[in-house]
Amino acid sequence: MIKFICGKTNEEASVLAANVMADVIKAKPDAVLGLATGSSPINMYKELIRMCSAGEISFKAVKSVNLDEYVGLTPDHDQSYAYFMNDNLFAHIDIDKANTNLPSGLAADPAAECKRYDAVIESMGGVDIQLLGIGNNGHIGFNEPDTHFPKTTSLVNLTDSTIDANSRFFASRDLVPTKAISMGIGQIMNAKKVLLVAFGTGKAEILEKSFFGPVTPEVPASILQFFKGEVVVCADEAALSVIKEKHPEAL
Repeated sequence: MIKFICGKTNEEASVLAANVMADVIKAKPDAVLGLATGSSPINMYKELIRMCSAGEISFKAVKSVNLDEYVGLTPDHDQSYAYFMNDNLFAHIDIDKANTNLPSGLAADPAAECKRYDAVIESMGGVDIQLLGIGNNGHIGFNEPDTHFPKTTSLVNLTDSTIDANSRFFASRDLVPTKAISMGIGQIMNAKKVLLVAFGTGKAEILEKSFFGPVTPEVPASILQFFKGEVVVCADEAALSVIKEKHPEAL
């Protein structure tokens, strides 16, 4: 089941998305959260921080697994996803840092690190709610367009379009890592619930293509059409504009 929730703005839709995740935490205080990075979830994280500070929710028993990490960046590098998560969420809530997990981008043996991360996810009994953004090319996590859907955590070569999109966070394009370790599509599909956030007109075409076009590994997010549980898409009016035009019944 795919449910679209529309907010007028990024901020409004982000509050709606935070409410979806908060409901999971309230129902299961020791929930396993699959978390994401990038610009899309930042306002949602701000609302979760507010909720925690206000005593509306607690992360004390929560565990988390992140989708991905760049290869080659230290955890204290200001563009690593470990740094991002601490700066935008973990440092501001009552979560036990020992219960937070990301792949290591510094592992000497990336293949072994991928297997280790798979085991971490399995040991938690799976993910209760997986947060996703979506790339302009339809990637979820760093699962890029391909000829197949990767099942498990894997070492990924980032596409030029993804490197271009992420270069705005670095001093120059040459500094953007070209590889990442990413949770696989199979693991995302094993989550009990998926929450996808998207904002701006730049995401409008790929959202429509992902949820109403053919299911193909060339558009990784399209696999969510086959998700067995509930997929909640929280987006602003701009991101949902093409879906509203072509599939008004969906909204």
